[in-house]
Parts: sequence; structure tokens; C-alpha cells
Amino acid sequence: MAMLRLDIVTPDKVVLSADVEYVSAPGAEGEFGVLPGHAPLLSALSVGELYYRADNKTYWAFIAGGFAEVSDDKVTILAESAELASEIDVDRARQAKERAEARIRDYKPDSGIDLVRAQSALTRAINRISVVGR
Repeated sequence: MAMLRLDIVTPDKVVLSADVEYVSAPGAEGEFGVLPGHAPLLSALSVGELYYRADNKTYWAFIAGGFAEVSDDKVTILAESAELASEIDVDRARQAKERAEARIRDYKPDSGIDLVRAQSALTRAINRISVVGR
């Protein structure tokens, strides 16, 4: 079976480097999938769930923004942050979700709360929790 090389890289580390059969990523314009032989592609990424198939199993990762490059049967994910589902601390993600929800609930124009930042934190927390539940 033809394979793809998947590299998920953040500014801090290489999160994953593996041969895979398929990759699905959260593109800025919508989710996209990549099989071996895919045409070259460059896409901005949104916050969301990335999954890949290897050895007939599906694996999940959380991605928070960045870019994806596809060329020569290689998918490179350059993410602002990324975590494999197996590495996500669910309790920490739930606490982050609760904090973000409280900030959004307590928001008033003069409260000093950055609403956009709180909404972004909520989106990241929800996606991190969702990835673990897969």
C-alpha cells in the first residue's frame, strides 16, 4: 500500500513523524483529506481535530492553527500548538473550558475581559476534549 509521510511540528517540538495511509486536517476553509499521490497543496489551518490512519487504525490529534503543506507524498503540519490524543490532560482541558465559559458568562463591556481571547480558549478546550473522546 502506498504511504504518506506525516510530520506534525510545533515551535517547541516534533509531535509526530510517521508513515500513514491517510490524513484529514482542519483547513481554514474546511476539512480536507490527503491520500498518497495528492496534488501539491498549501493551506492555513484552523483550530480543530486532525486524524490519520496507519496500520488500519485511526489516530487523533488536536491542532491549533498553523499551516499544512502537501508535496511528494509528504504532509507537513506546522502548527502553533498540537497534541496527540494520548497526550492530552483531560482534567486540565476541562478546567480551561470552565474558566473560558466563566469569562464569557461574566463579560461586560467594562469588565476588562478579552471576549475574543475567552472564546478562542473555549474553542481550543472543546476541541482538546473532543479529540480525547474519539
